Amino acid sequence: MKPALIVVIGPTASGKSALAVDLARRWPVELISMDSAQIYRGMDIGTAKPPASLRAEIPHHLIDIRDPAQAYSAAEFAAEARQLCAQIDSRGRIPLLVGGTFLYLRAFLQGLHALPGADPQLRGQLEREAAEQGWPQLHRRLARRDPDSARRIHPNDAQRIQRALEIAELGGATRSEAWQAPRSEPWSGPVLKLCLLPEDREQLRAQIARRFAQMMEEGLLDEVKRLFERGDLSLALPSMRSVGYRQLWQHLQGQCPLDVAVERAIIATRQYAKRQMTWLRREPGLTLLPQDAREGVEQARKHVEEFLAASRP
Repeated sequence: MKPALIVVIGPTASGKSALAVDLARRWPVELISMDSAQIYRGMDIGTAKPPASLRAEIPHHLIDIRDPAQAYSAAEFAAEARQLCAQIDSRGRIPLLVGGTFLYLRAFLQGLHALPGADPQLRGQLEREAAEQGWPQLHRRLARRDPDSARRIHPNDAQRIQRALEIAELGGATRSEAWQAPRSEPWSGPVLKLCLLPEDREQLRAQIARRFAQMMEEGLLDEVKRLFERGDLSLALPSMRSVGYRQLWQHLQGQCPLDVAVERAIIATRQYAKRQMTWLRREPGLTLLPQDAREGVEQARKHVEEFLAASRP
């Protein structure tokens, strides 16, 4: 029998981590980070990574598992997270996925299509072409190869354009065709998906601004500067394209003043939160929690208690 699994999701700055920690203090829970930036070592402040003291108190997994120069895929996350769920369950404990990288959640729960893996040589070639011609030009190339994907991808969305072209070049099929192929086996165990979905947009926007200001006070610029000065990282890497890091990196390159970079980072974070909320509204099987923080925690505890009573022997 598959382990009983708890998932805590919501847009950035919605309080996911605090809720997950509360649950972990009430039940024998181990947390599995579902965050595509917290996997990277040296990226602590800008990813709101849990402090070492908290990680010593409560087991956290899939944090600091890659160097920022390395790639990490949804397929790798799904495989490692499933293995962790089995290990956590074997210890008589409860796995809890928490984070906002919903592609990871989809890969974990629904299984994966047989897409070709990343190819560093081809990826480097595409990045060189983009540097010379611009991503809109590569988007036009994608429109010729895979019109369906091109219609869904913005002409400046470098990461998705690159991946769609990579699939077409390596797999011989378009991204659209590949996604119509059968998936690998989906997760079959019981799942409780607790969701924080703020209704007050202005309150969330203000919280995002406050949180980024706090990150700057805690030394985010110095953190990005250390990564910048390594010399082996660039904005072509997924790690450095993370929101906040990308904008401060551009400041360090001399492309904009610091105040402009900060404002751009806040705007980008708000746009990211908006995309997350759009995704969540389409996600089936969510247990939506009340907006009031105290009431939300109380309801989450109640749902977890009922879920565990029904799903565990």
